[in-house]
Amino acid sequence: MKYDYLVVGSGLFGSTFAFEAAKRGKRVKVIDKRDHIGGNIYTENIEGINVHKYGAHIFHTNNKEIWDYVNQFAEFNRYTNSPIAIYKGEVYNMPFNMNTFNKLWGVMTPEEAKNKIEEQRKKAKIEQPANLEEQAISLVGTDIYERLIKGYTEKQWGRKATELPSFIIKRLPVRFTYDNNYFNDSFQGIPIGGYTQIIEKMLGSEMIDVELNMDFFMNKEEYLQNYPKIVYTGMIDQFFDYKYGELEYRSLRFDSIVLDQENYQGNAVVNYTDAETPYTRSIEHKHFEFGNQSKTVITREYPKTWEKGDEPFYPINDDKNNENFRRYRKLADEQPNVIFGGRLGTYKYYDMHQVIAAALSIAKKELS
Repeated sequence: MKYDYLVVGSGLFGSTFAFEAAKRGKRVKVIDKRDHIGGNIYTENIEGINVHKYGAHIFHTNNKEIWDYVNQFAEFNRYTNSPIAIYKGEVYNMPFNMNTFNKLWGVMTPEEAKNKIEEQRKKAKIEQPANLEEQAISLVGTDIYERLIKGYTEKQWGRKATELPSFIIKRLPVRFTYDNNYFNDSFQGIPIGGYTQIIEKMLGSEMIDVELNMDFFMNKEEYLQNYPKIVYTGMIDQFFDYKYGELEYRSLRFDSIVLDQENYQGNAVVNYTDAETPYTRSIEHKHFEFGNQSKTVITREYPKTWEKGDEPFYPINDDKNNENFRRYRKLADEQPNVIFGGRLGTYKYYDMHQVIAAALSIAKKELS
């Protein structure tokens, strides 16, 4: 059968592109090395609970077009991301807000909180933040940094906070209101019934064929010869046989367990911010959909250094890696029949709405 496109990877980017191509009458072959579709947004039903197999995924966006687009594939609930942080047995609200400041310092008003943070900023004497530690202290002072940022961040990235670039912490929200909603976006929720249904519907066209357990690199040259266009969502450095060396990533190990109780931690996401706890967070999946099942499923996330064979989750976008990526990007630009997309193909951290927007932009350019 003749195909117009080979899509490598059935995650959100590849599946969105395949859906758009099929709508325009293109025949698409989708392959994935995993034994399931959906990439990292894959959800698996366990004990009647939709388990986020690759970490918590909360859909949020300010873009109404993207919100309307994704809602054609699933109905979303009203879930609001309100994680909590535990530091040595003490519970704090995330993001940092008036509830956090009151717990730490006993302050009651935004003015009192701002004064406390300003006092700690001045004491630290940081003029131009040169690393993550200095940036964090400049934003929220030393108390919050020491209790709620330092340990978590160093576990997450496997480096001292003084060795991490400052931009990593700039996206962290700080609010002087009693509001525990982590995101400021207008639209937020979890698909009722999990994320996998979205990908199933995207790939459900008779114009799309899907093959799982299929590693692109087992037949790379054959694919390049036999398909007029390839949409590649894997690691860009692997595509070019690591010609300039490996780009660096952080990986994760997930440890899940079914518990014979209704409610384990009372919240979907709990961050553990002390250095002694080996995992960064614990996820209780039923709370994403307000479940009342008799059992519960807990997943703990353990960050680790990426090695070949591991799943790459977070690109390490420091100067060295970004410079190396630019060299790979130049090679990619010389591949007229290959479109590089997604988190791994562009070596960039994306939220889900950004992945969809990028895929739609590429599809519009390619298919119009």
